[in-house]
Amino acid sequence: MERIRRSCGFLNGFDVAAEGSRGGLSLGWSPDVQVSIVSFSISHIDMVVVSLADNVSWRLTGFYGNPVDSQRVHSWNLLRSLGEDQSLSWVAIGDFNEILYANEKRGGRVRPERNMNAFRSALQDCDLSDLGFTGRWYTWERGAFSSTNVRERLDRGLANTAWCTLFPDSSVAYLLHNFSNHCPILLDTIGLQQPTPVTKEPRFRFNANWVLEEGFLDVVQSFWSSNMDPIPSKLHMLGSVLQKWSRGRFSKRKAKANKLNKRLAELVMEEPDDDRLVELMEVKLALNLEADKEEMFWEQRVRTNWLKCGDRNTAFFHNWASARKRKNAIRSLVTSDGSTVSNDLGMAALAFDHFKGVFTASIVSEQDSVLDKVSPTISAAMNSKLTAAYSREEIFSVVKDMAPLKASGLDGYPALFYQKCWSVIGTDVADFCLAVLSGSQSFDSFNSTSIVLIPKVDDLRSLDQFRPISLCSVLYKIIAKTIANRL
Repeated sequence: MERIRRSCGFLNGFDVAAEGSRGGLSLGWSPDVQVSIVSFSISHIDMVVVSLADNVSWRLTGFYGNPVDSQRVHSWNLLRSLGEDQSLSWVAIGDFNEILYANEKRGGRVRPERNMNAFRSALQDCDLSDLGFTGRWYTWERGAFSSTNVRERLDRGLANTAWCTLFPDSSVAYLLHNFSNHCPILLDTIGLQQPTPVTKEPRFRFNANWVLEEGFLDVVQSFWSSNMDPIPSKLHMLGSVLQKWSRGRFSKRKAKANKLNKRLAELVMEEPDDDRLVELMEVKLALNLEADKEEMFWEQRVRTNWLKCGDRNTAFFHNWASARKRKNAIRSLVTSDGSTVSNDLGMAALAFDHFKGVFTASIVSEQDSVLDKVSPTISAAMNSKLTAAYSREEIFSVVKDMAPLKASGLDGYPALFYQKCWSVIGTDVADFCLAVLSGSQSFDSFNSTSIVLIPKVDDLRSLDQFRPISLCSVLYKIIAKTIANRL
């Protein structure tokens, strides 16, 4: 193993000898890092890594799962024993010889659900989350013919919450190869190709947990009643007011939660009396409110419905949001001539040219003659109902039924803001929408959308593998849904 390591250019290293002609592990490192071996076996090498440039310490485990199904329980027990030490940021990477979900395998026999459950259970016990990947979706392949070909995602990177926080821009890449049935894995902690900085004005984003903060509605009421600008301008200026109001509230929430936890610990040790029991209930309610704020913060970022099922594991949501950010990051694009563009300005220019062509409409000829052949099917009664004046009740009904935390448009406000602040802003918003619907008010000021790219495949390489969708403002949605409800 040492000879192989040195042939790869790593003079610094640690090796676990092979058992006969099989197995063996080798670890090599460059002179700009310091590595301390913590433990090792035929299935793992556990170490502490210190970057000499910034003196940052973290833990790395190279792991090999037992290839025999009946013996893999020993691998998961080993992983659990390694996971007992969570004092450092921890990442584990290697060939785990197991998949997490059935869609990580194609071909061959169906993987037993109990095997995947055992792997998932071990990761949950260790607070480890999958880091995602770029490149092709599978890491192991066998079989030269389509009838016998089997592909699986057996190799991966896993990390705890602390490591994901320490390296928020990390990524795992599955590299191409021609020398093994497993592909090499590249764990990049900082991004090997740093993007070209692009200066852009920060966008306002309404934080959902603001609605639970004391004084939030008072801030909205005070501004709204003192400003006579049109609704779109009013919303824009309110965003600045809310951002200023919210500064420092996160650190204050942490301090408040710590203070409440300390007081709770004191109260449970005291002898019970009426006053103590009342205060105990108040402290518990206050702590639950702080937990609700934290959950709403992560629910908005993950945008799932899992919290409605009772899951209060904010560490899980933190990992999910971080993994989602890594997975959705566009690090490079392949052009039509096969070359790769990896800097922000180059990718932006490529995207502009591509979608300019996609969104360019072709000239439609003979449209009127085609429509002339369509017979009218709307009766006079139906037409009278469709063209009747809209009401505030219709506007409110639309707002009330909206999903509160769907992705917002350019203005940054989700439907939750309108729902929680309707008692303050409802009359003005409804009157504005009614004016647009009657034709007396232009909607140019908010008729803009934010176009985002949704990946259609896991292995993203070119722009035609993305589906563009438009994120409209809630004001636009209110008007559109009000019209749609009439149909």
